[in-house]
Amino acid sequence: MRTIVVTGSASGIGAATRKRLIAQGERVIGVDIRDADVQADLSTASGRRDAIARVEHLCEGRLDGLVTCAGLMGLPSRPGRVLAELNFFGTIEFLAAARPWLARGTRPAVVAISSNSTTAMPGLPVELTRLLLDGDPAEAIAYADKVGSPDAYAATKLAVAHWIRRQATKPEWAGAGITLNAVAPGKTETGMLAEGRADKTYGPLIDAFPVPVGRSAQPEEIAALIGFLLSPDARFICGSVYFIDGGTDAQLRANDFPAPFPAPRPKQA
Repeated sequence: MRTIVVTGSASGIGAATRKRLIAQGERVIGVDIRDADVQADLSTASGRRDAIARVEHLCEGRLDGLVTCAGLMGLPSRPGRVLAELNFFGTIEFLAAARPWLARGTRPAVVAISSNSTTAMPGLPVELTRLLLDGDPAEAIAYADKVGSPDAYAATKLAVAHWIRRQATKPEWAGAGITLNAVAPGKTETGMLAEGRADKTYGPLIDAFPVPVGRSAQPEEIAALIGFLLSPDARFICGSVYFIDGGTDAQLRANDFPAPFPAPRPKQA
C-alpha cells in the first residue's frame, strides 16, 4: 500500500482522485480547507506551513505520490492575489517540501493540475507567469491583484505547467526517481465550474466555450488519467503536460503543438 497526498481532496477532481486511489487500496492523506485529514488554507503562507508540517508527521517523512488539486477559479469578485497564492504557491511550496519525502518513497510520482485555459485564453498575462516563476513572490502577488483573478487564473496555471517542465528532468527529481507531470483539464463538472456558471459575467463565457466531443468532463475521467500517471505503468513519463479537454486545445491550436525544434542559426563571420 502506497501513501499518496491529494490537496484539494474535499471536492471536484481532488475528491474523485482520492476516491479512486482509496478504491485501489492506497492510503490517501487529504488536504483541504474542510472535510480532510489535514484542514488548512493553502492560500496563506501560514496555512501552507501548517499543512506541510502536519502532512510530514502523518506520512512520517516518506511519500509515494502527490497530487496538487487545490485551486480556485478566477472570478471578478475574487482578488487576483488569492489565485497566485493558492493555485501557484500552494502547489510549488508543497512540491518543494515533499521532494525529500518522495525521494524515500516507492516509485514516487507527482501530478500537478494545470488547465487548458493556458492555451485557450487569448491575451493571457504572461508577465504574471514570468513573475511567479522568476520574480519576487510579493511582486507577483501584487501583480496578480492588478490584472484581476479572471486573467490571473490562466497565468497561474501556465506557471504551474512551466514549473513542472523546468523541474522534472533535474537530478533532484528525475535523478532521484521521482516523476513530475501535469494534467490540464478542460471544462469539468465540478463545484468550481458551477461557481463560474453562477457568475453573471463569467457564466455565459463558460457555456460558450467549445468542446468538440460535445460535453463537459466528469471529475472521475480526470481522476482516471491522474491515477495512471501515478501508476507503475507510467514510470517513463516525465515532464509532460496532458490535455484532457474534449478536444478544445486541438480545435483552437491544431498547428501549435508539437512545435518543431528550430535549427541553430549559423554564426556570423
